Amino acid sequence: MAMNCNGSEIKMPEIKFTKLFINGHFLDSVSGKTFETRDPRTGDVITRVAEGDKADIDLAVNAARQAFDNGPWPRMSGYQRGRILMKLADLIDQHIEELASIDSLDGGKLLSHGKFLDIPGCANSLRYYAGAADKIHGDTLKMSGEFQAYTLKEPVGVVGHIIPWNYPSSMFFCKVAPALAAGCTMIVKPAEQTPLSALYYCHLAKLAGIPDGVINVVTGFGPTAGAALASHMDVDAVSFTGSTEVGRLIMEAAAKSNLKTVSLELGGKSPVLIFDDADVDMAVALAHTSIFTNKGEICVAGSRIYVQEGIYDEFVKKAVEKCKNWVVGDPFNPQVHQGPQVDKMQFERVLKYIDIGKKEGATLLTGGKPCGEKGYYIEPTIFTDVKDDMKIAQDEIFGPVMSLIKFKTIEEAIEKANSTKYGLAAGIVTKDLNTANRVSRSIRSGVIWINCYFAFDQDCPYGGYKMSGFGRDLGLNALDKYLQVKSVVTPIFGSPWL
Repeated sequence: MAMNCNGSEIKMPEIKFTKLFINGHFLDSVSGKTFETRDPRTGDVITRVAEGDKADIDLAVNAARQAFDNGPWPRMSGYQRGRILMKLADLIDQHIEELASIDSLDGGKLLSHGKFLDIPGCANSLRYYAGAADKIHGDTLKMSGEFQAYTLKEPVGVVGHIIPWNYPSSMFFCKVAPALAAGCTMIVKPAEQTPLSALYYCHLAKLAGIPDGVINVVTGFGPTAGAALASHMDVDAVSFTGSTEVGRLIMEAAAKSNLKTVSLELGGKSPVLIFDDADVDMAVALAHTSIFTNKGEICVAGSRIYVQEGIYDEFVKKAVEKCKNWVVGDPFNPQVHQGPQVDKMQFERVLKYIDIGKKEGATLLTGGKPCGEKGYYIEPTIFTDVKDDMKIAQDEIFGPVMSLIKFKTIEEAIEKANSTKYGLAAGIVTKDLNTANRVSRSIRSGVIWINCYFAFDQDCPYGGYKMSGFGRDLGLNALDKYLQVKSVVTPIFGSPWL
């Protein structure tokens, strides 16, 4: 297999921001503690970052509360907020190379994807919600009695965002942009594996003119900083993207504290259903993209590939062949397709699941081994002879591991696709419109991609069914998480009509 596991040396970006950002200032943590963030290409320490905990969360929440209750941000017109968001978007555009380099260094993400997809997408997200900020309004109601009434949509207040490590920039603005447009203030707890870009965005937000206290970032660990944010009595809502297990803890913390509203985008075990009438070459490319993009570290990864029996053998042969041309290596190298897993823990987790797959009786068709002498690289891996009850077909691995499963009928494909506790996404590959319509309505997932995959867009809502969570990111629906609906009713006297 052609592998380029460690590309040429690339100059590291300068790390400028490593302290907490609270009330418009970069600060050391109250405890003075710091933690390491490491380069997954080598395992070497990049820098040390301030380690926030409950005391720092208290300071950040207080700053956000003061900014919401007494500051200008919620009291600005939507147009004014939109202008500032536009300015922040422009600043991001001016720093694309540096921001993409930080995410590549900190998270092992492909620099090319960061420069052309992730970071420009952050700016576009801000522009989308900047355009929506002055269009948030309620409705005039038709009352049955002698009353006139209308609804107001008001910002929910102080929001806690807890974001994952797989898309640190994209997830930051997936949460922050609509919350800012709605007029909320917030505290962001980035993943401890990838804290660096979030701090850089705080610097740019201040330059853009976002008032102090509106955006606060507390770097630290989930059991301390994250738990303190989820359970804080003065946080009005919390939005989380991450594992189902941690999502449960956040719901519990919200329930036991002040019953704050919760939105969760959690795990996935997404199926891709490929029918006999599909173009095999196109289907192989789509399936390959669905699982190996971002080294499989993506919630909607198409990790269960169901192929109808008529084209199964041809599909398997071509899928293995495609892996031979898949280059694993330094994410700064433009010739590379797949970088390292985010850290040693995730690296070992993926290898553990590959071992489990072999022990359960699945056939390892290709890959399955670490790659390179250092760093957290893993070969793209394909299993066949996978049964639906195997752990590799049920658990979210979050790595470059494809499970290939044969099916006969549409009914069987639908049943297999739904045989999971998750319901985040699914793919369908077919030329038959009736098949596409039937199957898309039968699969219990929050997004269905037909003859495409990863077709995200700022206007397209995204979220899960079942244990993949609830609430939606992206699109105008995302604003709903950060707004309260208030009804205002007044009597009318002597009106000629109701």
